[in-house]
Amino acid sequence: MKKNANIKSPADTSLPLVIVNPKSASGATREKWSQTASDLRAHFGPFSVAFTKHQGDGIEIAEQAAKFGRRFIIACGGDGTINEIANGILRSGVDAELGILPSGTGGDFRRTLGLPHTNREAAISLRTGITREIDVGKVTFFDHSGNKTSRFFLNVSSFGLASSIIKRVKSARIFDWLPVESVRGRANFAASTLQEILNIEPLNIRVRIDDGQEKSLQTINFCVANSRYFGGGMLIAPDAKLNDGFLDIVNIGDIGTAKIIFNAYSLYRGTHIHLDEVKSSLARKIEVSALDPGIEIRLETDGELPGRLPATYEILPNALRVRVPRH
Repeated sequence: MKKNANIKSPADTSLPLVIVNPKSASGATREKWSQTASDLRAHFGPFSVAFTKHQGDGIEIAEQAAKFGRRFIIACGGDGTINEIANGILRSGVDAELGILPSGTGGDFRRTLGLPHTNREAAISLRTGITREIDVGKVTFFDHSGNKTSRFFLNVSSFGLASSIIKRVKSARIFDWLPVESVRGRANFAASTLQEILNIEPLNIRVRIDDGQEKSLQTINFCVANSRYFGGGMLIAPDAKLNDGFLDIVNIGDIGTAKIIFNAYSLYRGTHIHLDEVKSSLARKIEVSALDPGIEIRLETDGELPGRLPATYEILPNALRVRVPRH
């Protein structure tokens, strides 16, 4: 990857760096960047900017920026972009602070933090907000080339129905012709969800929690949550806290298609926790694998599909500093 000149220049490392994913929100971030930049300068102040070109660029740009002295790095994009910038900061080993200028389809981490919607309000919040230390999840798994690797996550990592839906959303994009980005995103997600649940089958997995006894169980969707939302507004882990030192496990067990459809709205309200098929618990470490090693089970992390099981999840307490509104 060709490195952005802003990163290497020691003259302006005192300025905050905004890392922009121009492809986020189906390209709307690129189209609106001039106005976004104007609002940011007017209500936040001067800044440097770097644009990502490919998936993974945000990690490298943020990591190098932190190592070269940037102490405030702002992610402009959706949850995937925020995840990359957070990974870059954490990999750098430098105590840089993460800021967020929301510009994506899902907005799940924005919801958990209670960030503003408009550019003007978000810019003011970045200028006047306070610094908060939050927990970070870490998952170690096998990537698509079969190599063991690790990734940090802020929202949720899961496998089962959610990863199948995300895979279909990224490949199908049925409603990309719709003119409104937010409606387009929800429509694609809803259509992909319906297609996946019509033929859903439970997965058989092995689970070990906090180095305890290994157990086998069935799952439609197994979630390991650091914060509360995923899937574009689903309140999957309503009791999750960003600073309690625990990951929230939410397992949706063997539940039929009709019951999933009937209770779909409960996922957005968080009341699915009360269904008999849903179990939740807290843990600091979770080890998961397929009961049959010959079956590939893909995992998703903050809306991306980086690899497959087996995987080990761990919580890193107070690992990241984030700028949040002064409520």
